[in-house]
Amino acid sequence: MSASLRYGAAAVAVVGLGTLVAWPFLGPAGRQGVLLAALVALPVQWIAFSILVRFRGRVKGFMAAWAGGMAVRALAVAAVAFVVIRSGGDAVVPTLLALAGFFFALNLLEPIYFRPESTETA
Repeated sequence: MSASLRYGAAAVAVVGLGTLVAWPFLGPAGRQGVLLAALVALPVQWIAFSILVRFRGRVKGFMAAWAGGMAVRALAVAAVAFVVIRSGGDAVVPTLLALAGFFFALNLLEPIYFRPESTETA
């Protein structure tokens, strides 16, 4: 199984656990906001990680992929903030906190799955 698929599975587990922990403390609007944050964070983070893994071992390409991934995450937070604030709903705070929290937790998870592929040597 590739590093990207293993990371994706772990990311789903981490986001699912975070959602389950927050669920009882939120009202209906907050729950929808956390679900929205999860639906945005998972694909953005997984794609950014997959691109980063693809450029592993190439210094210039790796740095560009890393910086681009961070920029995409920041743009995702800004876009969600713009949409949620403009909608005028009650879920602004839970949505943005969950989105930032998911991105932070998933960034902390990256080094575990970013190790070089093991090669079997005698």
